[in-house]
Amino acid sequence: MKVSQFMLFGIFFIGISAVEAQEKTSLTLNEAINLAWTKSNEVTLANTKVKTKKYELQATKNNQYPDLKLSGQYQRLANASIDFKLDQNNSGTPQAIPIVNQLMIGQLNASVPVFSGFKIQNSIKANENLYQAEMATSSQTKEEIALRVIDYYASLYKAQKTIELLKENQKSAKQRVKDFIELEKNGIIPRNDLLKSKLQASKIQLSLDETNNNLKIINFYLVTLLKLNPDTKLEIREDDFADFQMTNIPTNELPALENRKDLEAIRFQGKASEANIKIAKSSYYPAIAIIGGYTALDLSNVITVQNAMNIGVGISYDLSAILKNGTLVRLAENKYFEVQNSEAILTDYIKIQVHKAIEDYDLALKQNTVYEEAQEQATENFRIVKDKYDNGLSDTNDLLEADVEQLNSKINKALAKANTIQKYYELLSVTGQLSQSFNLAHK
Repeated sequence: MKVSQFMLFGIFFIGISAVEAQEKTSLTLNEAINLAWTKSNEVTLANTKVKTKKYELQATKNNQYPDLKLSGQYQRLANASIDFKLDQNNSGTPQAIPIVNQLMIGQLNASVPVFSGFKIQNSIKANENLYQAEMATSSQTKEEIALRVIDYYASLYKAQKTIELLKENQKSAKQRVKDFIELEKNGIIPRNDLLKSKLQASKIQLSLDETNNNLKIINFYLVTLLKLNPDTKLEIREDDFADFQMTNIPTNELPALENRKDLEAIRFQGKASEANIKIAKSSYYPAIAIIGGYTALDLSNVITVQNAMNIGVGISYDLSAILKNGTLVRLAENKYFEVQNSEAILTDYIKIQVHKAIEDYDLALKQNTVYEEAQEQATENFRIVKDKYDNGLSDTNDLLEADVEQLNSKINKALAKANTIQKYYELLSVTGQLSQSFNLAHK
């Protein structure tokens, strides 16, 4: 008996856990975007690239600091044959040959770059601009990820609203079928009208199945992007998505030309290319450095050297660069022109994007107004047709057609509102204001 109770308790507990696992999770749009910025692979990769450029910049800056090298050697020598050519005592008497069996050398050398044709300074400038370009690219990645979340979020919201309206209409359609079955049994309506009502109910079920399928697909896309459990079911509440005021609406491309991070990135790349031209030209100049060092040497039984210090100036000049470096300079100049052309192309593309986004947003506003009026008209039309049908002044075709129009008008109204919000965010995105304006829009 105790075992049975324990098993029942376990089954009950498992059942509760399964229900809890299937519960839907609600995320505000703000929470979803911030989660994507934290979890998405794209943002993580972009941040990693920024760190890489930062380290490259630091490595370049290290080139302006002195080079300091310490080296030492110990060598064990075989019994060497030594013949001293210098007679130190001028006596002509042969001296005993020392035993030389080891050599020790210690050196400390320093080199401080003084002038290298401005190569080091321009290398630092180039890498600083590339670092800034990578930071701008990272910000642009965040903008794109935010817009992708918004697109999935809006699509999920649209699917959920559509399912909600379809289920509501499905109830009335099923009830109509039941009523028509009774009317057909009593010979009040022909069997054809009953079949038409059943056909409409079947169409609603097909639409519901298709929308549910789309909902699952979109939900999977979004939870994958947010790195949530694949079994997570997101539920979009209307207050989390549609309950805010759309403000600071751009009307031209000027905000985009000032705020777009991809345009900012390519401008920094242009500055880096200018510095690369100067780096290429640096080979026309000699390299000058201050050098110094310390040496200690001990050749056993022969010589010991201590405190041998030196300091001086080193100069090097690659004469062949005068002939060869022209190609490298022209290559750097051509890359700079490529960046300039890319900036011009991107600028034109941004203007086109902004113009299209403004027109799409205006169209969405107009459609929203029309769909609101259409929904009121369709509701009133269904009421009138239903009254006529109940009084025998209208047939089943009119009733079912009015019902379909009413359903479509409700769906169109719900989707039009979401579409307007989506187009608003797209407009903010193409003008480079999505990230900076998002929190303001939801205060």
